[in-house]
Amino acid sequence: MIRRLRRTPPRHKIYYSLMITTQEVIIIPMNAFERPLVDDLVRLLADDLPPRIVAITGPRQSGKTTIVRQALRRVRAAGLRGWHIGVDDPQAGIGMRVAGSETTTVPVDPTLRNAEWLVGVWEQARDRAWRHGRGFVLALDEIQDVDGWSGVVKGLWDRDRETGCPLKVIILGSAPWALLTGRGESLAGRFIPLDVRHWSLQEMVISFDFDLNEYLFFGGYPGAAPLIRDMRMWRGYVAYSIIAPVFGRDILALTRVDKPALMRQLVDLVPQYSGQIVRYANLVGRLRDAGNATTVGHYLDLLSDAGIVAQLPNYSGSAVRRTGSSPKLNVLNTGLMTALSGYSFDQALADRTFWGRVVESAVGAHLHNTLEPAMRLCYWRDDPDEVDFVLSRGPRVLGIEVKSGRWARALRGLQAFENRFPKARTLLVGGRGGIPLNEFLAEPASFWLEGDW
Repeated sequence: MIRRLRRTPPRHKIYYSLMITTQEVIIIPMNAFERPLVDDLVRLLADDLPPRIVAITGPRQSGKTTIVRQALRRVRAAGLRGWHIGVDDPQAGIGMRVAGSETTTVPVDPTLRNAEWLVGVWEQARDRAWRHGRGFVLALDEIQDVDGWSGVVKGLWDRDRETGCPLKVIILGSAPWALLTGRGESLAGRFIPLDVRHWSLQEMVISFDFDLNEYLFFGGYPGAAPLIRDMRMWRGYVAYSIIAPVFGRDILALTRVDKPALMRQLVDLVPQYSGQIVRYANLVGRLRDAGNATTVGHYLDLLSDAGIVAQLPNYSGSAVRRTGSSPKLNVLNTGLMTALSGYSFDQALADRTFWGRVVESAVGAHLHNTLEPAMRLCYWRDDPDEVDFVLSRGPRVLGIEVKSGRWARALRGLQAFENRFPKARTLLVGGRGGIPLNEFLAEPASFWLEGDW
């Protein structure tokens, strides 16, 4: 039997406002809005447990730097001072003494951002940590711009633990942790990860007064939000401030890419396939440069790590089949899909087929971006039947169909899934009798998988 939402009273103002009208939401300026990770970071900095390096990673333009600056302002009010140094800033360096400042940029030749530079910054922060009663915080933003940084940090951190230096360290990077550390020195046991995800519907409503359709089209990029009234500028921002750095700085600079031209084409091509099951060989046929399915699969893995796209396997209850099936691609921020499509906002809304793919991609992105440990996100297909998403953890399984096409197809796919997996629950999002899309996007994946709705 297909489960539908059991109506319950709204649990908080944001949920109610999204369910009724976004006009009721009190808009908060972006620099004043704090994501929940700010609280997590403040607790880690104030914790007296054995110290660990806090490693903050996540996609570009997801607000990592803002989270650190907001946390530093809060702990400074409690007497814990610190620096935030943008390693990728052309002016970032050593030589300036800024007592009590949470942010410092120091002029120096950018080519000198090397191991020696990193040691110099660390030693100055270490000196302040000894002199301040509560210690000191050193936040190094875009750490991957320092060659060989992980080995240097390992040595400096281990030395501080031997001497009991009260220096607290935060490392930020737009690349995934595996790419940041590379295959050299290991920081295992020395860090606590904080994974920053793309912005949710609620966060974009609160900070920028987005309505649902604006969120679906423009996605959850806070830096691009002020530009949405000028499509040319918005597309340029996404292309040159988000997509280009992911390719040039987060992938090419940190890992071996034998065919960079092929990789660059793939970056532009993949968003077109969001919501579709693809064979690597078919993607190879769309690329101008020579390549093979193995190479394309590897490059897609890198794009997945960089927060561009997820590759969802076909669910069967068997780990063997999950790893061997053709993946379903899903962008992790719908702004990537629409910015490269060439559609205007009105054109996208008018094209029901394209808009249906945007809606489905937004649901997939929301589920992926709110996954908790041990949760899996897949799709299910057993010709001719298909279910858009399958969410699972342990014995709990939930099939989710997004109503963006024919009603009969949605019900048939869910019914076939229930017949194949009798212990699974099913859920319809959108359409008549389904959960309204804005309500679905207001709750994390765990709520739908494990909640009593």
